[in-house]
Amino acid sequence: MYVITQLFFAVKKKVYTKMMMVGLTSVQAAQLLARDGYNEIPERRVSLLTKVLRSLISPIGIMLTVAAALSFIVGKAFDGYFIFVLLFINVGITLWQEWKADTAITKLNAHLTQTVNVMRDGTWQQVASRVLVPGDVVRLGSGDVIPVDGSVLEANHVSVNESAVTGESLPVDKNVNDRVYSGSFLSAGVAVITVMATGARTSFGKTVFSVERVRKTSMLEQDILSIAKFLTFLSIAAVVILSLVLIVFQHAPLLEVLTLDLSLVIAGIPISLPTVMTLIIEFGVLSLVEKSVIVRRLSALEDLANVNYLLTDKTGTLTENRITVQDVYAYGGFTHDDVISYAATLAAMESDNPIDQAILAKARDLHVATGTVQKLDFTPADSVRKRSTLVYEKDGTPMIISVGAPQMIASLSNLTTDVRQSFDKEVAVLAQSGYRTLAVAYGSGKEETSMQLIGLIALSDTLRPDAKSVIEFLMDNGIDVSMVTGDNRAIAAQVANTLSLHGGSVMAKEELGRIPWASAAPAIFARTGAFAEIVPADKLLLVEQAKKYFVVAANGDGVNDLPALKAANVGIAVKSAVAALKATADIVLLSNGISVIRDAIIESRKIFARLYTYSLYRISESMRLIITIALLGLFAGKYPMTPLQIILLALLNDVPIISLASDNVHIARRPAKINAKKRFVLSSLYGMTGVLNSMLLYVFVVYIWKLPWPVIQTMYFLKLTVSGHMLIYVAHTKQRWFKFFPSTQVIWATTLTQVGATILALTGFLMPGKLAIGEALFVWVWAFFWMQVSEVVKIVNLRMTHDE
Repeated sequence: MYVITQLFFAVKKKVYTKMMMVGLTSVQAAQLLARDGYNEIPERRVSLLTKVLRSLISPIGIMLTVAAALSFIVGKAFDGYFIFVLLFINVGITLWQEWKADTAITKLNAHLTQTVNVMRDGTWQQVASRVLVPGDVVRLGSGDVIPVDGSVLEANHVSVNESAVTGESLPVDKNVNDRVYSGSFLSAGVAVITVMATGARTSFGKTVFSVERVRKTSMLEQDILSIAKFLTFLSIAAVVILSLVLIVFQHAPLLEVLTLDLSLVIAGIPISLPTVMTLIIEFGVLSLVEKSVIVRRLSALEDLANVNYLLTDKTGTLTENRITVQDVYAYGGFTHDDVISYAATLAAMESDNPIDQAILAKARDLHVATGTVQKLDFTPADSVRKRSTLVYEKDGTPMIISVGAPQMIASLSNLTTDVRQSFDKEVAVLAQSGYRTLAVAYGSGKEETSMQLIGLIALSDTLRPDAKSVIEFLMDNGIDVSMVTGDNRAIAAQVANTLSLHGGSVMAKEELGRIPWASAAPAIFARTGAFAEIVPADKLLLVEQAKKYFVVAANGDGVNDLPALKAANVGIAVKSAVAALKATADIVLLSNGISVIRDAIIESRKIFARLYTYSLYRISESMRLIITIALLGLFAGKYPMTPLQIILLALLNDVPIISLASDNVHIARRPAKINAKKRFVLSSLYGMTGVLNSMLLYVFVVYIWKLPWPVIQTMYFLKLTVSGHMLIYVAHTKQRWFKFFPSTQVIWATTLTQVGATILALTGFLMPGKLAIGEALFVWVWAFFWMQVSEVVKIVNLRMTHDE
């Protein structure tokens, strides 16, 4: 009775599983999608009101509000109202910038959508994971991220990495009826699951496919923020000294002095520096999308700009990734058709990868029937096993087929000495010709022992026509390149020679263990063009050792590449990478080829250069403004500019600063290392040149021209605006300014703000005095002359520092 009961439940379970495997119809899926929503976690959106309030209570918002209030208290109602207008203009600019940044991130995330195999209407279909619904049947392979909570219907040697869910780093084996969770991924095997929960109802509660906006503070930001602290100290010191002089010696009204002080702090301290830097990075990332590059970790941009060593895979990066069967060799009385038939039977079990597709295509070309077999077990290939294995039933007898690396298959086969020698020679000849080979064997039973060798399949994957020129370009720009491949030494040597990778020198896996890494590592990487017969553990070792001496970028496509890519300074998932790798890599490529990696590095250097230009300009401008107003206040004993003028000047300076996110920049021929001392010296020279300019102008207009003080104040407003924006033309390039102009956006931004300031000065609107046309023209000529002085200062500094 017990046996019958057990048999009943076993049959019932099998029937239930079969019913579950049918999946849903398209109509059912659409109804469930309408009921349950998309398989995604709703993003917490900040309301417009919250964003406005957040801007109003920011440091700059609070200071503008206080400045406006002080203006009302001292009886300058118009100034107070206009400062409020400027405050809301500032809020509007901030909201616009945030909207552009949010739009950029949304566009990036759209490129990271996962697609999965789902059973719909009785057939397997590729759909986006966001449209999965409870009841769907999904097939997942090694490296696939599990996008839902589900239950296993079918498992072939499945192990799942659940570290993102449980924190446990070791993979967990999964069998039929076991639960799997959203956010984990298959580290091995093939599984069919039924969807139990989607979206916010999953246990994980978030998606791993997103651009990470939380960023570590980069070295560049740390440097600039430290200088911002210095400018803050300088600004406060200037405010204190100026306030004491005006109040104690000039008996100026306290509230008016406080208004002036607050205005100087607003204009002098780069409060918006972190925000502007983040925006430059996020807008710059959009240019990388046009180059088929997605940046998941924004802080990786600085690392990418500094990369000086690239460990690159061969397939899909240096080659076309269009694998074809070039030739077939049969053994032991088998025919070419037999070799392809057996290999295609196994390839049909996992037809998603390029090698299986090539074998199946060859079977179709030869009109070789693969037939349908009763599968008992299937183990897909990985970088450790180096073979795929299928156990099936034929006429009631279990049979086994193995396809994989020739040396591995040969070790499992019963070969005579003569056959083994002939086999090894054939493999070597094919390898020297650049062909990758697969061996095919079969046997009876369920174990891979004493199998019969059927034949060899020669696979070709043509090198990309641009691979050699791109590698030469990278090396000319300070980036050493070595190839990492699982292929044997002969194939690696053939590719390395063709691409002129360090003279075609190759190091095989067996040699890695004999290297004295502590003393020989830099030389090893500098002279090795390719590392052959490499498994993931070896790749991780190479990355870890190279990181001691280089800023390392490494790319990969398989789940076993995860440790190496995580260890690298910049981990790059290629186009064909499994979902798990794309979900954790710093950079995701949307097209194949090493040229994409080149473009990513070059574009990141452009972004880095824009950040540098911004920091140089902002530091020099703050220094110039703070010291100029302080010195003029001390010498004149009067307000060198009104509070409203200072605040207006700060707003006009923000417009071209925003446009620097799209500025034309020089691409560094070497990795963009930061030299904080050189930058500080150059920005100080620019700043002090501006201070000298202002002091000499004061002597001229007061003692020679003898202009009224309100006119002088307006003249200084115009001079500081015009000359400050002219400095952008000088500071953004190491060349002569007229040989390398800024971008169209920067030119328009600086021109419009300069013209706007000129109109205000000529009309006297918002100004204490009105300039005559001749006086305004004099300011423009004066500013242009001092622009050339700044140019000379730049050239002398570059020559003295040997930085031309």
